[in-house]
Amino acid sequence: MMTAFAKDTFAVVDLETTGTQREDDNHIIQFGCAIIKNMEVVKTYSFMINPHREIPLTVQNLTHIHDSDVANQKDFSYYAPKIIKILKDTVFVAHNVNFDLPFLNYELVQHGYEALTNRAIDTVELAKIAFPTLPSYKLTDLTNQLQIKHLNPHKADSDAYGTAVLLIKIIKKLESLPQATLNTLSSLAHGLIRDTSWVFSTIADEARKQKRPLNKSQMQVRNIVLQKQEVHSTVKNGDAEAVFPTNNKAKYSLFKNKINYRQPQVDLINRINLFLESPDQRALLVEAPNGTGKTFSYLFAYSYRLYTNRKLVIATPTKVLQDQIISQEVPQLLNVTKLDLAAEVVKSSSHYLDLDGFYQTLYQGTPNKMTLVLQMRILVWLTETKTGDLDELQLTNYKAPLFVKISHPGDARVGSSFADVDFWNLARQRQEEADILVTNHAYLANHYNDSIWGQNPYLVIDEAHRFVDNVIASRNDSFQFESFWGTLTHLRNLLFYADDSVLNQYGDDVQFNFLLAKLDPAILKLINIINQLQQELYQKRSQAISKNMLPNSNLLLSFQASDLFGEDSKFLATLAKLQKKLEEVRQQTNEILFKLYNETDTSGTDRDAILSEITEQIDHLDFYITKSYQLSDLLQTDTSMSQEGFIVTLTNPADPLSANLSWLMLDASDELKQIYDRFDHLSFVSATLTSEGNFDYLVKQLALTDMHPQEYVGKSTFKLESHLQVLAVSDLPDVATNQFDQSLAEILEHDLNHKNHVLVLMTNLNKIKDVYSIISNSPALRDFEILAQGVSGSNNRITKRFAIAQKAIILGADSFWEGIDFHDCNIDLVIAAKLPFESPDLPEVKLRQQQLQKQGIDIFKTDTIPRAIIRFKQGMGRLIRGENDRGQFLILDSRLWTKDYGKVFLNAIPVKTNKISLKELRNKLDNYDRRRHKTND
Repeated sequence: MMTAFAKDTFAVVDLETTGTQREDDNHIIQFGCAIIKNMEVVKTYSFMINPHREIPLTVQNLTHIHDSDVANQKDFSYYAPKIIKILKDTVFVAHNVNFDLPFLNYELVQHGYEALTNRAIDTVELAKIAFPTLPSYKLTDLTNQLQIKHLNPHKADSDAYGTAVLLIKIIKKLESLPQATLNTLSSLAHGLIRDTSWVFSTIADEARKQKRPLNKSQMQVRNIVLQKQEVHSTVKNGDAEAVFPTNNKAKYSLFKNKINYRQPQVDLINRINLFLESPDQRALLVEAPNGTGKTFSYLFAYSYRLYTNRKLVIATPTKVLQDQIISQEVPQLLNVTKLDLAAEVVKSSSHYLDLDGFYQTLYQGTPNKMTLVLQMRILVWLTETKTGDLDELQLTNYKAPLFVKISHPGDARVGSSFADVDFWNLARQRQEEADILVTNHAYLANHYNDSIWGQNPYLVIDEAHRFVDNVIASRNDSFQFESFWGTLTHLRNLLFYADDSVLNQYGDDVQFNFLLAKLDPAILKLINIINQLQQELYQKRSQAISKNMLPNSNLLLSFQASDLFGEDSKFLATLAKLQKKLEEVRQQTNEILFKLYNETDTSGTDRDAILSEITEQIDHLDFYITKSYQLSDLLQTDTSMSQEGFIVTLTNPADPLSANLSWLMLDASDELKQIYDRFDHLSFVSATLTSEGNFDYLVKQLALTDMHPQEYVGKSTFKLESHLQVLAVSDLPDVATNQFDQSLAEILEHDLNHKNHVLVLMTNLNKIKDVYSIISNSPALRDFEILAQGVSGSNNRITKRFAIAQKAIILGADSFWEGIDFHDCNIDLVIAAKLPFESPDLPEVKLRQQQLQKQGIDIFKTDTIPRAIIRFKQGMGRLIRGENDRGQFLILDSRLWTKDYGKVFLNAIPVKTNKISLKELRNKLDNYDRRRHKTND
């Protein structure tokens, strides 16, 4: 056991205040402090402090400290001497130290005392580095994840104690790290907040005295410590031929004491096996209710056929489902069957860390704070990860500049220091040896010809109702002319106008002058051609089939290809001019770059910085060259043109030079057929494949008509009525009115007494913001974390916050109906505010519907209704993901009762729908919760 801090006393402080801006008459209302000696909490302090002002409602909701709690307390002038005495000769610690310490110092100075000069460290940064794979670093989330008992979150005394225990856990974790990792962390740490680096240097110095050997499971390459990697053996230990247990008794004995034997699940396994035994059958559609074990079923049926060097490829829509199959479903399959099979995830190389690239970033100057903390997190993560998959870091976005340098480009590494431990190459080796490969819809669509799938592989498309949309999304693209123009302007600045421009640094050189004089008019001509393309698009605006103004004032104009690029169009000829001039500019810029590389006299110049900048601009030019050829290929292919829709986006509707172009696939049939041709015995599986009791809509959508697919509807393995209650309110205002939004807000504020996780499904992002603004500061919802799409960050972040929070409400639309997984969330209530019809104003909807109209198809009956029904069923499916789930589905749209199509939605609900009035609602919700909690007890 190390004793790096045996002589140090830590004072872990947390303040509750009337607001975050200390100068705006905000003051401390509670001071909490926990004292650590010898890595144990030895004492805590808590002072309630009178701020001599009202406590804002938002602060009361968060802290549960009210005006009455502080009205009779002493003010800060009384406690200041006590606080100074407590903190004397201690290391000041806080969770976000740059808030607590300056705020406390401000109060001290205002009352005539000197500001504290203690050594100060931050537990937010320390926690991110010590525990790099946690989904959140909020204090309440950390204490839950690390099982720190923490009685009153957002009370200063409890938060200080929780932070103190957190600090002890962080130090113990850091002390366990290998010496080489500690050394590198210590060398990087100087850029951390205040004195946080002292923690790393102290631990590293102490570790050097002990000379600990490297853990047997780890290895060191240069000064990076990694987990030792394993690749599967190609030799199977099991029988050469595994035999599917056709007899149900045999299955029963396999399942015994491992998983429940459920007849509907066994029927599904047998049906998939029957399909696999029929050589002349190519496709099977399976609708199986949530919670019936459909993933295990198809794994079981296919797995016995994987001993002839054929692989099973499974495509899912999300990473969450991929991970669930690998970490839960496959291990369960192997435990039950005792088959000797290996499964691997297949995703693009950019998900994997490039060790060479990462190593180089450690020695490339002083990074910004975000990059520095990320580098330190990765160093610790490398001592733990067996895959190098960056998704393990659970980041909510990958836009940090560091990722451009450390994401693996997908090439085979030979001769580099890290060639033998390269994560991407090792992943490919494991995939080559694996029997089951789990990928996502988009990756499959873009890489269906990859050799990794092997010869004549089987294919299961999971959540198949989403496959077509995901294939289409993977093909949609755009040409952002404004960004291209911006790139060229930036390039001119680097070459001619910046203080450290090439002209200013090398203007006296004749050759540089010659090259620059040639390049400038070429760039200006290229910008001129871009503007011509923009003007040609702008001139067609009157022929748009729809116009859609976004909240950010962008105008979206939707076009069919024939209207935007008719016979009179000069666009293609102008695009060819752009390609020629762009190649010329790229070549000439490269000549300048080459000359800069060979410049011998670099005295007084900042050559490296300009080299890096120009190299980056050449990468951008390469991107636009590729994009321009992609667009011209599209415009010259008749079949593509008939299957594509185009959207011109005007960022300023009055300015032709604000035009950008997007294209989207309207008919994916040809693409889908090419994908299917690569695979054998394709199963399409989902809980929602039927609409109005048949598969017709999905058969057409999935382009399966010519395959004559088999169809199977599975039964539930449990009584759905005892797990799901459906309520539909019949007397709410019209869904298009503001009164409806107000009624929805009132339901959320007053009727959720016993709920913990509530998902509110809406159809309009603007309406979401309106409802959020009504409820976000409601005292009635103070215990709930309120999350709203378009307000609370990315959908990924919202989902993570929802899963972590003890009580939370999501206001969501679009993918929250069907695209986001809420595994292990235990949702209590799903509210369908409106029936989920697509907005006919959306460009992609307008374009698709016009194409169908041309074919003489009844749009509402054959497209609008089936899409809405499948989405509606998916929304209901957010509740019951397994046999242990129970919850209520609440429909607030009275069109369910007043419109003819309401019957179609009612028929899609698998249990009885209870028609109720608004007055009855709270009682219905409360009674269900009371009964449910009684059952659970």
